[in-house]
Amino acid sequence: MTAMTPATASPPLTSLTPFGVYVHVPFCAHRCDYCAFATYADRDHLMDDYVEAVLTEVGWARAEGLRPATSVFFGGGTPSRLAPEQLLRVLDAVVRTDDAEVTVECNPEDASVERLAAYRAGGVTRMSFGVQSTQPAVLADLGRRHGTMAHREVAQAVHQAGFVTWNMDLIIGSRAESLDDVRRTLDDLLNLEHPPPHLSCYVLTPEPGTPLGEDSSRHPDEDETADAYELVNAVLEARGYQWEEISNWALPGHECRHNHVYWEQGDYVGFGSAAHSHAHGRRYWNVRTPDRYIAMVRDAQRPLGGEERLDEGTREFERDSLALRTRRGVPAEAFDSLDEIAHLVAVHDGRVTLTTNGRLLANQVIVRLKSGN
Repeated sequence: MTAMTPATASPPLTSLTPFGVYVHVPFCAHRCDYCAFATYADRDHLMDDYVEAVLTEVGWARAEGLRPATSVFFGGGTPSRLAPEQLLRVLDAVVRTDDAEVTVECNPEDASVERLAAYRAGGVTRMSFGVQSTQPAVLADLGRRHGTMAHREVAQAVHQAGFVTWNMDLIIGSRAESLDDVRRTLDDLLNLEHPPPHLSCYVLTPEPGTPLGEDSSRHPDEDETADAYELVNAVLEARGYQWEEISNWALPGHECRHNHVYWEQGDYVGFGSAAHSHAHGRRYWNVRTPDRYIAMVRDAQRPLGGEERLDEGTREFERDSLALRTRRGVPAEAFDSLDEIAHLVAVHDGRVTLTTNGRLLANQVIVRLKSGN
C-alpha cells in the first residue's frame, strides 16, 4: 500500500499541549461477555493489511502537520495480538516528544518476557494488563481465559523487562464475586514482590447486545458494587495510592499522562478503525469495522465515520464534568449552591472534589453544575 494523499483531507492538525495519539487495535483472541468495544475475534487474517492502513493514515496526518505527541496509547481490542515488530512499526511512524509516555494494553496470557522486552527496547514506556480478578469463579463469569496466577507471571515479566510504570485493570460487580473475593484479589496484587504502581478498577457495565447485557440475572447489584468500590478505595489509599479519577489510583509519580489528555479536555488524534479524535471542540471518529477501514484507506479515502462540533456551552460542561471526576475537582463557583450535595463533596482551597460516596453518585453532583443548566 502506498502512502498517497487522501481524496478528502481534513484541515491541518493543530492542538494544545499536551497532545495525545491513540492507536486502535481491533483484534482479540476471544470476546469477553461484557465487551461492547469495536473488537473482533475472527479478523486476524487482516492484521498485515491493517497495520499498513494505519501506517498510511499516520503518514497522511504527518503530511498535514501532525505535532509531536506527548503520549501514545495502543488500545483495543488487544494490541498484544499484533507481533511486536508490527506494533513497533506503527510506533516508529508516530512523531513524539523525547519524553513521551507510550502505553500498550496487553492480555496477561501474552505477557512473555521476550515480548515485553521487545516493547521496552522499541520505545514503549508503560504497560497495562487486564487482570480483572485473581479469583477463578469471577474470571469464569467474566469470560476471561487467563489463569488465577497470571498476576504473578505478569509482575515478574514486567520487572524483568525493565518497566517502572505499569497498570493492572480490575473489574468489580460480577454476581460471582463476593466482598471477600475483592479483598483477596487486592491482597494478591498488593503483596506481589513488585506490585503495580497504577491500578484501574471499573464497575462492570451490562452493555446492550452483549451476553452480559442480555442476561439480567448477571447484572451487578448496586449496593454490593458500592461496598466493593469503597473497599478498593480504602485498601489502596492505606497502601499509599492516590485516586486520580473515579476508576483510577496511582502511587505518586505513576499517573497515566495519556488519560489526563482526555480528562483535561486536551486534543488527541486516533488512528485505526473506530478510533476517536478531538481538536478544539471538533470530535470525529473513523469507521467502525477493520474491513471497511482498510478498504477506504486503500482507496485513498479518509476513513471518517462521523463528527460533531461542540458549542461553547457543551465544551464548558464537559470540561467541568470531566474535572469533577478527578482529584483536581472544580472551582466552588462552578455550582450555584452546594447545599443539596454537601454530603457528596469536599471543599478545600476553593475547589470542590468528590468524596468516596460522591464518586459512587457522581452523576447526581454533575447535574448540579452551572454549566449543565
